[in-house]
Amino acid sequence: MEAKVDEVAEGVYRLSTFAPGPGLSFNQFLIDAEQPLLFHTGHRSMFGSITEAIATVLPVDRLRWITFGHVESDECGSMNEFLAAASGAEVAHGGMGCLVSLNEMADRTPRALSDGEVLDLGGKQVRHIDTPHVPHGWDARVLYEESTGTLLCGDLFTHLGDGPAVVEEEIVGPAGDAEDLFGATCITPSTGPTIRGLAELEPRTLALMHGSSFRGDGAAQLLALADEYDRRLATQLP
Repeated sequence: MEAKVDEVAEGVYRLSTFAPGPGLSFNQFLIDAEQPLLFHTGHRSMFGSITEAIATVLPVDRLRWITFGHVESDECGSMNEFLAAASGAEVAHGGMGCLVSLNEMADRTPRALSDGEVLDLGGKQVRHIDTPHVPHGWDARVLYEESTGTLLCGDLFTHLGDGPAVVEEEIVGPAGDAEDLFGATCITPSTGPTIRGLAELEPRTLALMHGSSFRGDGAAQLLALADEYDRRLATQLP
C-alpha cells in the first residue's frame, strides 16, 4: 500500500494509507520544523511506505520527535523502527503512557510530557494535552500545533472511506456512523467536558487519524461531537 502525501496546514503534512478491508484510512502527520515531529508511526508493516512518504518532505533521519495519541499498533507499531532510522529522535508522550507502557516498550527512554507542556520545534510549537479515555485509552492525549491552529486529534472523529485530504463540511455525522459500527469510544460523564475543553483552543484544522481532516470552525465541530456523546450517554443511563 502506498501512502499519499498532502499538506493540510502550513508545514503540516498528512501521510495517508487506505486499507480497503476495514474501509479506513490510516493517517500520520509530519510537522516540518527545525526539529521535525511525526504524530503516529503507523503499523510496523507500513514502515517502508511511510518512510518513503516522509522522504518526499524531508530526510527520515532528521526526525527529532516521535509522538502518537495513545499506545496502539496503528499509532506506534513502528516506533522502534523510527528510533533506529533517526538516531537523534526521541519518543515524547504523556507521563501516564510512559509509566504504563513506553518506558518498557521504547528502545530509547521516552520524554514524559506534563499536561499543557509545549515542545518548541523551531518555527512550530506543539502543546501536549492529556485526554484520558477520550476517545479511549488511559494514556490518551492530543497535540495542538499553535502557529497553524492544528489539533492533532488521534482517533477523535474517526470516519470511514477514502475521502479527500481536507474537507470543509461537517464531520460529526460520519463520525457517528463509524461509532455505530465500531463502538470504539469510551463514553463516560467526562467525555463531553473533555472535548469541550479542546474546543476552547478554537482550532482551524482538525487532523484526523482515520478519515479526512477538517478545515474551518474546529470549535463548532468539537462542540457538536461533545453533544453527540452526551446524547449517547443519556440514552444508556437508567
